[in-house]
Amino acid sequence: MLKSILAAFLVTGVLVCGAAAADFSSGRITVTVHGHGPDVVLIPGLASSSAVWDATVKRLEGRYRLHVVQVAGFAGAASRGNAKGPVLQPAVDAIDAYIKANKLRQPSVIGHSFGGLAGLMLAQQHSEDVGRLMVVDSLPFFSVLMGAKDAAAAAPAAAEMRDNTMAQSQGDYALTEFQVMPSMVKSRDGCKLATQWAIASDKSVVARAMYDDMTTDMRPKLGRIETPVTVLYPWDISMGMPKSASHSAISGSKYRTRTFLNSWVENRVENSVTPVAAEMAARTDCVSAGSRPWIMVKIV
Repeated sequence: MLKSILAAFLVTGVLVCGAAAADFSSGRITVTVHGHGPDVVLIPGLASSSAVWDATVKRLEGRYRLHVVQVAGFAGAASRGNAKGPVLQPAVDAIDAYIKANKLRQPSVIGHSFGGLAGLMLAQQHSEDVGRLMVVDSLPFFSVLMGAKDAAAAAPAAAEMRDNTMAQSQGDYALTEFQVMPSMVKSRDGCKLATQWAIASDKSVVARAMYDDMTTDMRPKLGRIETPVTVLYPWDISMGMPKSASHSAISGSKYRTRTFLNSWVENRVENSVTPVAAEMAARTDCVSAGSRPWIMVKIV
């Protein structure tokens, strides 16, 4: 199922082969290029390595040219331009600058979690530079899950989480990741790798990126996105709700604010992973690696 979803997403997009990647310098991201063919940009999630896409690259590099983003400060990468200040919007700006510098003509963009929100922002702010978008396990306003009605309401809790993380010792930060990650990743090997990446990340960059994510509300702007968007989100019996309720919660209150929506397609996708660690899924097929079903919602 996941293979067919990914194939359909890539084949039906407006994809044009480009020239070899141009020289590009940014303090916010680095990009590695693999393969030949239509262009696809891959954006990892919070505190994750670009290596999360390795299996996807191996699977697709014979048919596509893959531009794999590494966010500065995540997973051991030098913090550079992300050493202070906002992280999310500068990453979006840097990705768009990369697309323009390399003269990529409306590449497909696939992003998970933090990367999915960055993809939404990219499509809304620079629709001319995104042919199609796949959002994996990301909401247009994350803090709605904690009951916040808007970004202003989310800000106090987000600031507290940011400041507490930045104030932690490295040892306490690592302990927190060891404690939290098993609730996010069902695969033992995937959990180990995701934990390693998180601990290797600059906790200041992670804290500020998390604050950005929690206080960014894209819901009022969804109606301005003209790019075709496919949304994948997980469901598992341990969530305590039926698949239909999970779908209604996502589509009804998060993405259905898109006023020109024509149709939604829901699919259960087996052998996947939990929220936040969906990168582990990307290691085998863009979104499959653990033991958690996924739902696909397609916006056309």
